[in-house]
Amino acid sequence: MSDVVVQKIVRPERAVSGPWLEVIASNLEYHRATFLWKCEGLSDEQLRLRPVRSSALTLLGLMRHLQGVERAWFQRTLAGRTPRFFPYRTYVTADGGEWYDESDATPARDVYDDYLKACEESRQVFAEVTVDLARIVPNPEFGDTDVRFVLEHVIEEYARHVGHADLLREAIDGATGE
Repeated sequence: MSDVVVQKIVRPERAVSGPWLEVIASNLEYHRATFLWKCEGLSDEQLRLRPVRSSALTLLGLMRHLQGVERAWFQRTLAGRTPRFFPYRTYVTADGGEWYDESDATPARDVYDDYLKACEESRQVFAEVTVDLARIVPNPEFGDTDVRFVLEHVIEEYARHVGHADLLREAIDGATGE
C-alpha cells in the first residue's frame, strides 16, 4: 500500500460567467480541488512538515483548518445546525485565536477523509442554504451578514490558504504550479 495520502487530483473547470450562484459554487469547488492538488502525492510525514522556518504552518494543519471552515460556515452559520467537529488537538495562539496542534497524532489519511466528509456535508446543504442570498445570518466574527458575504468569505479562506499551501509545497519538494 502506498504511503501517499492524497492521490491524483483533477481540478474542475470554473464557470467564469453565468448566474452568480453557479459561478460561486464552481469557484468554491475549484479552490477545494486546488488545495488538495497542493497536497497530492505526499506522505503523512511530508504533510506534517514545517518547511518554512518562520511559520508553524503545515499542509496537514491547513487541511484540519479547512474542514473547520467548511463546517463552521456551511453547517453552523448558514444551515443553523450543530456540526460534528473531529476532536483534533488545538492550542491558543498569541493573539487569542485557536489553531491545530501539530503534535496531534491523528493519521493524515483520517484527516483527509474528515476533510472530504466536511466538503460533502457542505455540498449537501448548499442548495438549501442559498435559496435566499439576501438572508441575514448572525455572525459573531463580522456582525450580521448576508449569505453572499459568507460564500465569498469561504472562498477568501480558501484563496488565502491555497497561497500558503503553494509556498509550503514548494518548500517541501520544489513542486510548483500556477
